[in-house]
Amino acid sequence: MKLLVLDTSTEWCSAALWLDGSVLARRVLAEQRHSSLLLPMVDELLRAASLTLRALDGIGYGAGPGSFTGLRIACAVTQGLAFGAGLPVVGVSTLESIAAQTGAERVLTVLDARMAEVYWAAYEREGQSPEGHERWRAVSEPQLALPESVAVPPGGDWVGAGNGFAALGEVLRPRLASLLVRIDETLMPDAAAMAPLAAAAFARGEATDAALAAPIYLRDKVALTVDERRARKSA
Repeated sequence: MKLLVLDTSTEWCSAALWLDGSVLARRVLAEQRHSSLLLPMVDELLRAASLTLRALDGIGYGAGPGSFTGLRIACAVTQGLAFGAGLPVVGVSTLESIAAQTGAERVLTVLDARMAEVYWAAYEREGQSPEGHERWRAVSEPQLALPESVAVPPGGDWVGAGNGFAALGEVLRPRLASLLVRIDETLMPDAAAMAPLAAAAFARGEATDAALAAPIYLRDKVALTVDERRARKSA
């Protein structure tokens, strides 16, 4: 299976090719330059692999949660490329991609959502599929929350991962550090980490038409103040 995978969900811009189990990848700290960087990155990867888009089996993209603008860029580019090449697409969870980078069995993923909030989820590894792909189960589904709402699920050996532990560590660490085996605050959503997850989703038959590509965007009202969000939570 040959897949292109894109992610622009954070300040990082990344692209990867999944080539029957091997991965070619590019990753750049983009700030606000995702739109200008992503397509040249794709072209570079395809040239390096001596492939065309039409030679691929599909395209995966970081569906979120993450930056609204970034998620829209990934969806739009995925749709444009997929329509042109007649390829199916599949969305990949950004939080699951963080978990997949840890090498752990149980991972609490926390991503900075700005506005004093975080995106978080908890995942447990469930072994491998018949095709050899790692399988993850969401113990706590992805959600947007105030950092004091993040909870470690029951059971031991949970690892914390994601830049939420850096951005809002003053709230998260006092409550959670003693419940976690370790914390890696450097891990971020990344196309290379999404590549095997996308391959697994394609193998499960989850690919869809490009027209159905859509972001996972958990924030329903961007303009809420911190006080408004805290009041809504306590109501």
